[in-house]
Amino acid sequence: MSFSARSAAVSAVRRALRPRGGGGGGSWWGPGHKDAGGHLFGELPPPAGQARAWEDWEAPYYLTMAASAVILTVGLTAKPDTSLHGWAREEARRRMQEEDQ
Repeated sequence: MSFSARSAAVSAVRRALRPRGGGGGGSWWGPGHKDAGGHLFGELPPPAGQARAWEDWEAPYYLTMAASAVILTVGLTAKPDTSLHGWAREEARRRMQEEDQ
């Protein structure tokens, strides 16, 4: 490999490995430029004695998750037994009943 081809390949690799993004250097875990103010998601706590108001999406989300959990619980407990052990158990029971008769 010639010198110019090698230097072109090295510079292409360096370009590919160069960090991208918004500029000020530092890493992903660095302190950043914006202070959250010590509150989760920048949301201020409600005044004392008042409950936090729900966002528009929260009630449908919680209802959907609860309904999904109920449907999955009922559906998975009522599903038929299609395992090999279940088939063998039923087959053995059927053959034992045939022998008794």
